[in-house]
Amino acid sequence: MDDDMRRRRIRVRAWRRGMREMDILMGRFVDARVEALPAQALAELERLLDLPDEAVYRWLSGAEQPPAEHDTPLLRQIIAFHIHDGPIH
Repeated sequence: MDDDMRRRRIRVRAWRRGMREMDILMGRFVDARVEALPAQALAELERLLDLPDEAVYRWLSGAEQPPAEHDTPLLRQIIAFHIHDGPIH
């Protein structure tokens, strides 16, 4: 499968998580950044999308630290994408 097809599939999966909060967190990040992600990051994102929503939500919300195998630069990018230190407009 080529990277463009992977990106389209990732977009659909990011917006159809099953938990609305995860749709928003993952979907917005993917919409904003997926085009710039290299193939390795796409694979990492696909693995993240395979994980249970409840676990990933706890990591993204800061309720829990992710286990070492999932504490990746990509996960930190997603978390940072949703953190605002000041006004966003």
